[in-house]
Amino acid sequence: MTRVRRLARLFDSALRVPGTNIRFGLDAVVGLVPGLGDAAGAALAAYLVVLAARLGAPPAILLRMLLNVSVDAVVGAVPLLGDLFDIGWKANTRNIELLDRYLDAPDEVHAASRALVVGVVVGVVVLSAAGVALGIVAIKFLFAWIG
Repeated sequence: MTRVRRLARLFDSALRVPGTNIRFGLDAVVGLVPGLGDAAGAALAAYLVVLAARLGAPPAILLRMLLNVSVDAVVGAVPLLGDLFDIGWKANTRNIELLDRYLDAPDEVHAASRALVVGVVVGVVVLSAAGVALGIVAIKFLFAWIG
């Protein structure tokens, strides 16, 4: 865990903006490189998830950690705004806190993580179905308008 904590700190909060309490790490710095930076940040964050798996974290915890990494990678891909988001989101720190909570109270955190993962999956399915339905309605409207 010491190694995992050190890596999370390096990625998320190793540096401080002078005169403020704003902290950032290599994830925000590497993210400044268009395209490649965000991919590298996601790869480094995924490494922490692999270490959590080696420590015995169950699949629900690992999926929740991957969700944090995914949010960071997707929003982080937006130029400039994504870099500012990286400073505030701190996916690696969130993941280490999640792992710490799991190691302290495994049953509670596992159940909450499982519920969150199920909720996200259901949400994605509902949004996807709504997108398909909206697309069908739009196509029907377009054909009715043309014809």
